[in-house]
Amino acid sequence: MRLRITTLTENTAGVPDLLAEWGLSLLVETEKAVILFDTGCSFTASYNTDNLSIDLNRVDKIVLSHGHYDHTGGLRQILRRMKKEVEVIAHPDIWTAKYRRRQGKKDKYVGIPFQRQELESLGARFTLTTKPLKIADNIMTTGEVPMVTDYEEIDSALFVKEDTGWQQDKVRDDLSLIITTGPGLVVVLGCAHHGMINTLYHAQQLAGIKRIYAVLGGAHLISASRERIRLTIAALKELDVQKLGLSHCTSLPAAGLLAQEFGDRFFFNNTGTIFDRLKE
Repeated sequence: MRLRITTLTENTAGVPDLLAEWGLSLLVETEKAVILFDTGCSFTASYNTDNLSIDLNRVDKIVLSHGHYDHTGGLRQILRRMKKEVEVIAHPDIWTAKYRRRQGKKDKYVGIPFQRQELESLGARFTLTTKPLKIADNIMTTGEVPMVTDYEEIDSALFVKEDTGWQQDKVRDDLSLIITTGPGLVVVLGCAHHGMINTLYHAQQLAGIKRIYAVLGGAHLISASRERIRLTIAALKELDVQKLGLSHCTSLPAAGLLAQEFGDRFFFNNTGTIFDRLKE
């Protein structure tokens, strides 16, 4: 099968004339579907499509990995550029009032910066489900990812504001894409708030395929301890992942350690990076 994944925006730019920002957006193209996975923080994903010669009107569906602003903030601009109805697939919890709370700092709203009604007026047609969803013959979402490892954890600074008060955000809306290819699974992560390894184990179970060929996207190792990173590296080696294209919330220190351990199997998945896989 043909698989092409273009990083429309990420924290850093690896190609001239492109804009970068704290956020993530990737375009996934196969013969069966064209999927926009996340939309970045603001306008950069939309802006970069021009210099990358990408026509957003070719997008069949939009998938939101979770409800944080750095993955959903570009949605309004994307919809304005598309000028058509498009299915937006996500978990129902994307609409919860999400905050980051840290001692000594002001509470920060980190949820979707738009109202649902406005996005629907621009063509968004939301499909909200907690379950895995098949998008094409070889593409599905993970749905909710179970926590099974004993070293991966959810950021304790994340909260949801409810009528009854503050609740720890378990980020149940965290989901990823699973793409089945000849060489193995390609898993596209948003932030992997439930843990990259938990997500990969879940992908194996859902797809019924053990071999994981590639992992792209954000691995949320930005605040991980050295021990967690060590255990993550050990798990990736045991899984025998062949390509690691990590970025965004992975963090540069963690990415540097992964690059050292995996050599040419690792690549910095910056804005403008194209992962192009042809069937062998």
